[in-house]
Amino acid sequence: MVGIVLLSHSAGLAEEVVALARQIAGADVPVAAAGGTEDGGLGTSLDKVGAAVESVDQGEGVVLIPDLGSSVLTARLLEEPGSVMIADVPFVEGAIAAAVAAGGGASLAAVLDAAEEARTFRKL
Repeated sequence: MVGIVLLSHSAGLAEEVVALARQIAGADVPVAAAGGTEDGGLGTSLDKVGAAVESVDQGEGVVLIPDLGSSVLTARLLEEPGSVMIADVPFVEGAIAAAVAAGGGASLAAVLDAAEEARTFRKL
């Protein structure tokens, strides 16, 4: 199954979106939070993101979903075309779409496409 890592400046935000994704897509979907700094502050940590990637990697690839700014830069340091890909998507909507696709057994490319399609979701 494709893994998903949510990178946020806030550990709490990343963890809550992971919880939401698991409730919607299923508890067995490999989704991990990588939020905040090592000392619990706001920011991003390359070490935390790297550990999260390892924790969800089941050999079928990993999609990274950053929130903004430096989390995007951190994600780019770990990007490996064909195995670790960055989704340029709305944080919550993209995470849910990716998790549902991954839970359905979609390929890395299909999970990335599902996440990116979330940019077109209208609320009204």
